[in-house]
Amino acid sequence: MVAPPGLIFIYRLAFPQIIVLITTYGALASVEGRLPDFSSLSTWIYLICAFFARPLLILVNSWYTERSDDRKAVELGAVQPPAVVGSSNELRSAIMRSFSHGYTGDCFFEWTKRYGYTYRMKIYGEKRIMTIEPEHIKAILATQFDNFEKGPVVFEQFHSLLGLGVFNSDGDRWKTHRNMTRPFFNRNRISDFDNFERHAEDTIAMIKARLAEGYPVDFQDVVARFTLDSATEFLFGKDVESLGANLPYPDGSALANDLSILNHPSNVFVRAFMQGQIQTAFRARFGKMWPLKEIWSDEVLPHRRQVDKFVNPILEERQRQHLATSAWTEKIGNDEEEETFLDHLIKHTADNQVIKDELVNILVAGRDTTASLLTFCIYVLTERPDITERLRSEILEKVGPNARPTYEIISEMKFLRAFINETLRLYPAVPFNARTTKNPVVFPPTETQPAYFVPAGVKCQYSVFLMHRRADLWGPDVLNFDPDRFLDERLHKYLTPNPFIFLPFNAGPRICLGQQFAYNETSYFLIKFLQAFTDFQIAWDKQPECSKPPVDWQPVPGTTKGRDKVLHASHLTMNIKEALWVRMKDAGIL
Repeated sequence: MVAPPGLIFIYRLAFPQIIVLITTYGALASVEGRLPDFSSLSTWIYLICAFFARPLLILVNSWYTERSDDRKAVELGAVQPPAVVGSSNELRSAIMRSFSHGYTGDCFFEWTKRYGYTYRMKIYGEKRIMTIEPEHIKAILATQFDNFEKGPVVFEQFHSLLGLGVFNSDGDRWKTHRNMTRPFFNRNRISDFDNFERHAEDTIAMIKARLAEGYPVDFQDVVARFTLDSATEFLFGKDVESLGANLPYPDGSALANDLSILNHPSNVFVRAFMQGQIQTAFRARFGKMWPLKEIWSDEVLPHRRQVDKFVNPILEERQRQHLATSAWTEKIGNDEEEETFLDHLIKHTADNQVIKDELVNILVAGRDTTASLLTFCIYVLTERPDITERLRSEILEKVGPNARPTYEIISEMKFLRAFINETLRLYPAVPFNARTTKNPVVFPPTETQPAYFVPAGVKCQYSVFLMHRRADLWGPDVLNFDPDRFLDERLHKYLTPNPFIFLPFNAGPRICLGQQFAYNETSYFLIKFLQAFTDFQIAWDKQPECSKPPVDWQPVPGTTKGRDKVLHASHLTMNIKEALWVRMKDAGIL
């Protein structure tokens, strides 16, 4: 029986208050009688003084810490970043509103205009930094890596879903997980395209069947199924067969909300997986007070248990094979190219919880980020038929209308890679991330900002979504979708001399291990998909109203707000709110 997060949090808050109250009351009572002036004070006065003692101590400590940090900054030749003006409730409400009803990160964009590319805030006692400055993000991820960690607050927020996996670990535990995982992502494994081929063929066949019925396709759902089946086969040696659950029909059709589809085991798994991520992201945005939203129960844990219900039988079967069949052990031991990621983990640890945590962590990375990327790739193609034609021309020239692409051919497809990179620039899969300072640090000065001092224990948030849209880093056409910026002179003018302006896969020691896997999977699917289809259009008659931007949104300089035709959403990864219903034409019958 695990105590609910809220009750644990309240205990942690209340216990020090009770200790201070008792101590203060006792101290006041002990002097009564010794000092004549105290003897006439009532018990109520003692209680009131005792009750307000801890808040007063907190205020005094906050004031002293702020002055102390100012002095340390001066000693190090730095200053503290500018502070966002506003109450804790105002700041937190602005952040929550930005992600629930606004344009992605618009509150941070507004604060950037007012305070610069790096600034600080305090929300209910939690110190935070926000930066979209490449040099400061470089310090967080690379040059001062040892001074940063995920931190205890982030660990507790993510623990219900990710456990002790690689994305929720620090220090030696992180190194152990990283070293255990790294060997599996070698070139031979990530360039074995048989897995992609099978699932891409199944996906395309289902799309053609649905189009033949006269319905559009929710492309976001389609690629989520493709990437889930591909990822689970790669990781477990067995996919969840989410494509076998059939594709959803748009609301309003006679077949919408078919219970056989909704209750398919793979859809139960997917819903649990997604809801766990949504609730975990809510915790992160709410801040360290998040347990107050989960007083009586852990709202993420039931979703993780549902995910484990799928993983457990696969794990148990693999372990039985490992223990009972010497031939299996010999095969895996002698031919590592045949083993799955699950086999790899079983070889390295007997701790089932460690194995399941690691599988869930890698599944989040391997499935959700690529699904996000593919969704926005097709969204762009619905807006830019000229890019569709350029991509199809390169595909037909390099691969042909029906052939399977190879690793070598994909490596030669420059425009395809530029298209993927441009999608990642404007619509990065992980738009916001964070670390926590283990030790005091100094961010280096830039042309527009002085050196900034950051104390230990501060949550340092950074946004590649906003950094990728800075005109001073990418040029005046920064908001235009233009893959050629990764091919022409702009590449050498902006990106080559300053590579930290483009960080879709993070950087430094914690750079994404699956980066090349994601490029390969995305490239392979796009080639197969564009061999089969063309002329992509959003089916506005089927698109949910909640996915459409408010009619009163006007274009905002420096953002694509008012220009994007659909609303972005973000939990751990970025997506299009609700769905992306797309009509397309079969390229084989044009």
